[in-house]
Amino acid sequence: MKLNIKPNPDFDNRLKPVLLRQGTPDRVPFFELFADAATVYRVLDRPAGGDIIKDRIDFQYRLGYDYATLWISGNELKIEGRRSDGHRTFNIAGQSTIRSWKDFENYPWPRLEGIDFSALDKAAAYMPEGMKGIVLIGHQLESPMKIMGYEGLAYALADDPDLVEAVFNKIGAMELYCYKNCVESEAVGAMLISDDLGFKNGTLISPDNLRNYVFPWYKRFTDVCHSHNIPVILHSCGKLDAVMEDIIGIGIDAKHSYEDQIMPVTEMKQRYGDRIAVLGGMDMDFLCRRTPDEIRARTREILEICMPGGGYALGTGNSVADYVPVENYLAMLDEGWKAGVY
Repeated sequence: MKLNIKPNPDFDNRLKPVLLRQGTPDRVPFFELFADAATVYRVLDRPAGGDIIKDRIDFQYRLGYDYATLWISGNELKIEGRRSDGHRTFNIAGQSTIRSWKDFENYPWPRLEGIDFSALDKAAAYMPEGMKGIVLIGHQLESPMKIMGYEGLAYALADDPDLVEAVFNKIGAMELYCYKNCVESEAVGAMLISDDLGFKNGTLISPDNLRNYVFPWYKRFTDVCHSHNIPVILHSCGKLDAVMEDIIGIGIDAKHSYEDQIMPVTEMKQRYGDRIAVLGGMDMDFLCRRTPDEIRARTREILEICMPGGGYALGTGNSVADYVPVENYLAMLDEGWKAGVY
């Protein structure tokens, strides 16, 4: 597909004002949580196996993004009970690594001095002028769910809340250390908390438990970022009506991930867009099943409702998974480039 996109990244004057809801930029920027590697290399039309940092920056630059998604390393957690079908990995809800205080004490927690931030410097050397990095980190609920198991966490919330608090605090302290280091990098323009808090009908743990164990750490992450004039984005799937006021009150600048069955992005913009930036929202099912022409029409509909007043960036409702037809994904971006001019 021949695209109309002519890359001219300008994070500071296009995406950042959108994240902070500071007026309207020249055009609606693009935003994604990330794109699967298979999609990256199909778009680049080259084999995998090269420098993945450089290749991802090249991919996002070519498609008109003002930023590149970045990761750090050395903060990975050992997780038991994972299964793989050779293509995707799944966490098993009934299996866990930490079941008791003994497990907690013997767990191989990552050493803070072993966390590697060098990818940020490497990315800075690769990024074209005008681009910044957005670091994806901050699994404050997902990480405890993985190492305790979703079922194990549910039981422990009732049977051993002190152990739950210890796990959340251990995770939070490590995440906060990462935030403090990331915001010092000149390559970083924003930080992205990636933490699924809900499912189709509600939150994964109770709103009160989110307020006790998760949101205080979000507030610490956000305060560190804001002290360096760096916006904070929350990516979270699920129905979050019960805690949306909490999320806004923490000071999180932008929210990503929407499903039409839960809350269409257009409704989110109308309900909350005056207090928090709204990112993405092209429903994944729609993006996968419809034709490129239908995708273009839906893109124009979303822009018509979400563009006014700024505070909106175009993208998928979740991520560019490798099962998303590339021609549909590119049709969304191409139409967004043409129709998203203020």
